[in-house]
Amino acid sequence: MAQKQQNLSKNQKIVLDIIEKSVQPMKAYSILFNVQKKGLKAPPQVYRALDKLVEIGKIHKIESRNAFIACRNSACTIANATAFSICESCEDVKEISSSKLSKYLSNFQDKEGMKYNKYNLEFFGICKKCK
Repeated sequence: MAQKQQNLSKNQKIVLDIIEKSVQPMKAYSILFNVQKKGLKAPPQVYRALDKLVEIGKIHKIESRNAFIACRNSACTIANATAFSICESCEDVKEISSSKLSKYLSNFQDKEGMKYNKYNLEFFGICKKCK
């Protein structure tokens, strides 16, 4: 984790540490509550840290939950191309790491010929544990 946190600001390290320790995606105000003891008191401090961590691919935003999760895929290098599976029962969220999906989406274009340079996909279903 030390190598993963190099070149991060103090606030970014604090926020990343809280998110990495969480087993579920965290909302910004939950993160703020958890980091107040470490000196981050204002929402803009947390939001700036979150924005930068998303930008550099250390964390991902789960749009449907308006929450953040640490990137657990050591091979993940694309901050703007993510896919997640979300269990509708237990709400477990996993990052999907599929070279087949990544290859397909990197070449995907719609019927008007628009090619996409970023995506954030969320697939919903019932996980094996909840079936």
